[in-house]
Amino acid sequence: MTRRRYPLSFIALMLLGVMCLIPGLLSLLGFGSILHPVLGDPIAGIAFIVSAIALFGSAAFPLLLARLAAGERD
Repeated sequence: MTRRRYPLSFIALMLLGVMCLIPGLLSLLGFGSILHPVLGDPIAGIAFIVSAIALFGSAAFPLLLARLAAGERD
């Protein structure tokens, strides 16, 4: 059984996506003003969630390219 190595760009973009998702959810749930007064507005939460989705989608590309490259080696 081999251990899978994820590309660094995949890990970085996923972490950034999670970091955007957390304040977005807090803002939508009404707790965003605890972090920052601007996050008290639910529209800011929606913007953070849309950014998180975009980062998750961007993280898929390096992972897909790494899988394609691994398939060519086999």
